[in-house]
Amino acid sequence: MIDQPAAEPIGSLETVHTFDCGPMPTGVAVSAGGRIFVNFPKWGDEVVFTVGELRDGSVVAYPDQAHNTPAGNDDPRAFVSVQSVVVDPANRLWVLDTGSPMFEDTQVGGPKLVCIDLATDTVVHTICFDRTSVLPTTYLNDVRFDLRRKVAYITDSSDRGPNGIIVVDLRSGTAWRRLHDHPSTKAERPPDFLPVVEGAPFLERPADGPPEPVTMGADGIAIAADGSRLYYCPLMSRHWYSVSTDALVDRDVSDDEVAATVVDEGDKGGVSDGLETDDQGRFYLTNPEHNAILRRLADGTMETLVHDPRLLWTDTMSVTDGYVYVTANQLHRQATYQNGRDLRRYPYSLFRVPIDAGPVRLI
Repeated sequence: MIDQPAAEPIGSLETVHTFDCGPMPTGVAVSAGGRIFVNFPKWGDEVVFTVGELRDGSVVAYPDQAHNTPAGNDDPRAFVSVQSVVVDPANRLWVLDTGSPMFEDTQVGGPKLVCIDLATDTVVHTICFDRTSVLPTTYLNDVRFDLRRKVAYITDSSDRGPNGIIVVDLRSGTAWRRLHDHPSTKAERPPDFLPVVEGAPFLERPADGPPEPVTMGADGIAIAADGSRLYYCPLMSRHWYSVSTDALVDRDVSDDEVAATVVDEGDKGGVSDGLETDDQGRFYLTNPEHNAILRRLADGTMETLVHDPRLLWTDTMSVTDGYVYVTANQLHRQATYQNGRDLRRYPYSLFRVPIDAGPVRLI
């Protein structure tokens, strides 16, 4: 047998921080001033704090330990289990709390969206969701903000209940569901769809039973540069979709009329756990199947921004000051997917990639 040379990395991957102990990270957010925030959902690791800030080479509880010590899964004043952190265009940190450690049923008070003023490091606004928008099975996954309309959009990626998009009026705190269990928000399944990560089909593999498909729905989310359309994708799909934001936010538009604005944006080359945009209208897509981040240009051209074997499950991105920051957390190596054996190995990593360093590779 002739040995084949390893594929050459593409792009410039810079290590920002390694997580040499503790829980696996998912989200990352970088402020306009360069402050870096991360979060750790409660998926089975010991999580002392679910939101942290990177300071002087270490991650510390943010904004403090008290806000990371809930009295229960229905605590409206403390973080229960955070899946995503995002810095909005006004340079405020928003914390998306699933209220669902270990993917348990949510309790009213737990699932919430919390705004922190980065100038004072204080909570200035908390939106707790009621049962009209967040169901017992809901898993709040990722969030994006349109401050022109004063709204947020959140994906519900539940693997055991309806999926959809949740629209939040940031002024009133009112939230409503759109594309509720619409086919574009649902996971695709074998045999038509079977993702492969590190050379193996990505399936739930219990220690004492047959493999089952992963069924996480609407996950990655991003807003077009002009605000006209919201892009989203189920975790378990190689397709991504867009929908009219005018339709999403107008309460007088029927669900059927909203669904009529959905566009299949095509095959994006692999599953994506995260989507992002920049001010030039380019879209960034994580690609755990190929240890990569892809980018779609305004003219529709797809290219590989970075490909590197260290990118073991690219999860969430933050585009700030000419860089894409991304977490690589080895999600696929968890015991859930490895016959009950935890194959993750430290460190987990936070990387960044310059977005205009070139060259990139067209797909």
